[in-house]
Amino acid sequence: MKVYKFGGASVRSAEGVRNLKYIIEDQSELFIIISAMGKTTNALENVLDLFYKGESDEAVKAVAEIEANHAVIMDDLFGAGVVPAAVRALFDELTETVKTGVPSSREWECWYDAVVSYGELISTTIISEFLRAEGVANKWIDMRRTFVTDGNFKYANVDLFATKRLLERAVNEADEKIYIGQGFIGATPTGETTTLGREGSDYSAAVVASVLGAESLAIWKDVIGVLNADPKIFSDAQYIPELTYLDAIELAYSGAQIIHPKTIKPLQNSDIPLYVRPFGDKFAPGTVIKNVIERPVEIPIRILKRKQVVMTIQPNDFSFVLEERLAKIFTILEDYNIKVNLIETSAIKMSICVDTSRHLPRVIEEFARYGFTVAHAEGMELLTIRGYTPELLDRYIRKGEVMVQRSKTLLRIVRPEGSEL
Repeated sequence: MKVYKFGGASVRSAEGVRNLKYIIEDQSELFIIISAMGKTTNALENVLDLFYKGESDEAVKAVAEIEANHAVIMDDLFGAGVVPAAVRALFDELTETVKTGVPSSREWECWYDAVVSYGELISTTIISEFLRAEGVANKWIDMRRTFVTDGNFKYANVDLFATKRLLERAVNEADEKIYIGQGFIGATPTGETTTLGREGSDYSAAVVASVLGAESLAIWKDVIGVLNADPKIFSDAQYIPELTYLDAIELAYSGAQIIHPKTIKPLQNSDIPLYVRPFGDKFAPGTVIKNVIERPVEIPIRILKRKQVVMTIQPNDFSFVLEERLAKIFTILEDYNIKVNLIETSAIKMSICVDTSRHLPRVIEEFARYGFTVAHAEGMELLTIRGYTPELLDRYIRKGEVMVQRSKTLLRIVRPEGSEL
């Protein structure tokens, strides 16, 4: 068995859905993981914001807009005005949820998972119905019934043992040999919907590949493979044909958007190669990520991560940060799912670069409650250069940097967003 994963950009149109069919049509045993179509996740986050503010009528209108966008795709795939019953049922469920739900009855993160998960449910249902109509027999699998997670809503962790048992059962009980499942979503043992973090569909695909013992995982993207920089930001980006698992983990941790940070571990554990392949050319090799490669990466890799915040934390009693307060600082950050990207310490201060979060004001309040003073600066970006050259060092080290860390092979710079590249 092989596992294929298609992102939202690939299936944002009827043309993209037809190209998906072209890519998979010569496969005999395949598990397909699919994201929400286009910018549906962003649109559903807007629905959630309206719902949580108590603007249920506006939330219902926003759902109708999402439905209209999907109707354009379905008109092209199935014929004007044709909406498969299963798709209609999902939109009805979503509308009822935001129309009658009570925001205060659950935490925001619980509602996030309950609402935003519909993007993947809808996209996979449309594509499964289309493939079936085109004569491609397939089994639609509800990943909420096979991916068992903990209750860490919005950032759920997968129970691999329980998931393996349920997923193997779902596959073995199906007559079909092509399976379609949602990325990004799962459920607690009690059946509450969870999500695995933004861009978690890559991780979903990796888990499926690992627990089912797939021969490979291919993630289909709108690029020729992995590049040494985002071509939308750096005009001189270059193609990389091979990477090791370790290379990919380091790039993902630094903020590279091509691979989700958690994707590599289950593949490495099972020694399953990962291919990043171009959606526009099914025969192109793309980039392979595996345990051993023929030639190490010899070109500098640049990663720019925006929407960063620098926090400087100091104990009010001037106690030593590292010796006495480190555990408390990281416990607070973990409690609010704050991801730390860079750390700089002195005797009584710690400066950290973190992803921006809606919980930031609460985190600062929590630090104050435990005797810390916190200064913070928003609107930052983190530039990481792996394998930097003297020319790149001269190019990027300028006045105005907020934090700089440099080792033999790695350069990391925190600076205001919009700085010259």
